[in-house]
Amino acid sequence: MKVMTEAQLFTELASEVAAAKRPPFDFAVVDEAQDLGIGHLRFLSALGAQRENALFFAGDLGQRIFQQPYSWKMLGVDVRGRSRTLRVNYRTSHQIRRQADRLLEAELTDIDGNKEKRSDTISVFNGEPPTVLVEDAPDSESREVGAWLADMASGAGLLPHELGVFVRSEAELERAKAAVKHAGLDFKVLDEHVETVSGFVSIGTMHLAKGLEFRAVAVMACDDEIIPSQQRIEAVGDDADLQEVYDTERQLLYVACTRARDHLLVSGVEPASEFLDDLGKAL
Repeated sequence: MKVMTEAQLFTELASEVAAAKRPPFDFAVVDEAQDLGIGHLRFLSALGAQRENALFFAGDLGQRIFQQPYSWKMLGVDVRGRSRTLRVNYRTSHQIRRQADRLLEAELTDIDGNKEKRSDTISVFNGEPPTVLVEDAPDSESREVGAWLADMASGAGLLPHELGVFVRSEAELERAKAAVKHAGLDFKVLDEHVETVSGFVSIGTMHLAKGLEFRAVAVMACDDEIIPSQQRIEAVGDDADLQEVYDTERQLLYVACTRARDHLLVSGVEPASEFLDDLGKAL
């Protein structure tokens, strides 16, 4: 049996579509475009076949957490001068969005020179300012986060499935479980299917948070050497790679924080992540 990677599959599909007399689709709309791999874009480029307006992409450079940057133009997809940045945020409160934006540069630029400005984005509703909490030990962090979750459930009247708890990696999941147990709530640990369940608090890694939305979110275990990941930092070979690690780690925390609609708590243990210095600045 022939086995191939997903990238190889899409590369072969690109060759088949390019050789066909007529593409299988007239138009394609692609969401989360910042996470397209090279094989994906080769396939879409062949699908568009240089036809005007055959492809429509929606994405956010600030949420690129799965792919290394590369040139779209070199693969036949040139969006320079044809893109627009949406300014209105309908999902996240003004307070959460504005504070989470502090994790990113005010203007993001891709390899082809396309720019996204974030400074003039607005949200359509207000909410409570996010809380940044740094404790002296994991046990006390779990107790404090548990108390916050319990208050969200009782004081704010939120249902368990409206609550999400996220950590950097599977190694920190036990801290999230302990917090939800302190709150006296049931939980479900998200897997690759990313299915939330009514009546259960969702627990997962920051990567699995992508695309989800909750009324209240706790982002836990934001400790030094956990985010940014010390393992990734030690594996880099040069300064450019190191900057890419820092950028994507910031974007990962940004994704986790912006899963929250109304309430956000970000916590860690001393020494806390350097990213919390930016996130926790007074507004």
